[in-house]
Amino acid sequence: MIWLTLALIGVFVGAFGTLIGAAGGFILVPILLFMYPDYSPASITSITLTVAFFNALSGSLAYSRLKRIDYRSGLLFAMTGIPGAVIGANITGLLSRDVFQLIFGLVLLLVSFYLFFKPNKPAPASINTNHCTREITDNCGNTFKYSYSKKLGLVIAFFVGLVSGMLGIGGGIIHVPAMTHLLSYPVHIATATSHFVISLTTVSALATHIINNVFTEGALSAFVLSAGAVVGAQFGARYSFKLSGVLIVRLLASGLLLVSARLILTSF
Repeated sequence: MIWLTLALIGVFVGAFGTLIGAAGGFILVPILLFMYPDYSPASITSITLTVAFFNALSGSLAYSRLKRIDYRSGLLFAMTGIPGAVIGANITGLLSRDVFQLIFGLVLLLVSFYLFFKPNKPAPASINTNHCTREITDNCGNTFKYSYSKKLGLVIAFFVGLVSGMLGIGGGIIHVPAMTHLLSYPVHIATATSHFVISLTTVSALATHIINNVFTEGALSAFVLSAGAVVGAQFGARYSFKLSGVLIVRLLASGLLLVSARLILTSF
């Protein structure tokens, strides 16, 4: 029954995570902390990074068919996101379990409050020619034109990679809000592109855990969860465009608030 339960959890995490562009790690970390009280933070993050990678890879393939990924910007963000993820993965081994839970809970709480009060940022009235300008037309014929600061995008990507590697959450819970509110990305392009970046940064952080020999403890659980997440990611990507951008952001904020409250309370 435990393997069936893990597979079903993987399906849910994959579907919901892909729907909001967050890879589902923010849901999976607290679940695993409760299911495996004896596992170290490094072991927990190695499991969730495995799931986040396969979820992001599956979701990226689905979003690629829908033509919603900004590949050029995604590869640019990965340039600083990958080093950040490797550094974060090394920091995890230095944290106690209680400190890890408290940091994780506080990060989620801050992000959830911000998203609740600012679920949507109006698109700029005109495109800033001094910024990197992009235009994406998806499979449904929708055209998205936007511009963003390349320097700010790289700084954000490094920070997201750092948090991703340290907490094992993929980083989408921070990257999607940052892309929409600070870089003026349309929500649906942000969720798709974030998934693409996550697929690159998580595999780097996971490789660091493997090199540090902390992956073997939960390897089987990781692959069962990943199998479910791959299936769930296809459903999440398919139905993402049927929801408004504001609703997607508020779903993300609701999930973050519930999880953060539970983690903070149990860390004391």
